[in-house]
Amino acid sequence: MSNDLIKDVLKASHNIALVGASDNPARPSYAVMAYLLEQGYQVFPVSPKLAGSVLLGQTVYGSLAEIPYSIDIVDVFRNSEAACGIAQDAIAVGAKTLWLQLGVINEQAAFLAKAAGLNVIMDRCPKIEISRLGLDIDQADRGLSAFN
Repeated sequence: MSNDLIKDVLKASHNIALVGASDNPARPSYAVMAYLLEQGYQVFPVSPKLAGSVLLGQTVYGSLAEIPYSIDIVDVFRNSEAACGIAQDAIAVGAKTLWLQLGVINEQAAFLAKAAGLNVIMDRCPKIEISRLGLDIDQADRGLSAFN
């Protein structure tokens, strides 16, 4: 996948559903969610275990289908085996991009999502990619969107 695709997806996206959200600050999903919020994204944490609670100021949903907003990116912090079901859910809710986190590799999920017209980014982390591609908001600009 090209840097241009990653950059285009990150610039065009505003709403991110983070599947596999955790309330444990030691977990990567927690740190990535906090970072994405700092970068001006609207993040909808998804975790059946935490559904109805509040995580980093955001209501936690039990599934993608429960989120009452359009979803640009479905960011997957689950194991590779769960990716196909999540891809099907992402397709069903009309998400634009299926983003599988570092270590989450599932070619069947990628095929399903691509066949339905979704962008697919696999085995990458948006936090790392935002920084690597120079898309992060500087401290002085905090609170302003870098994508305007």
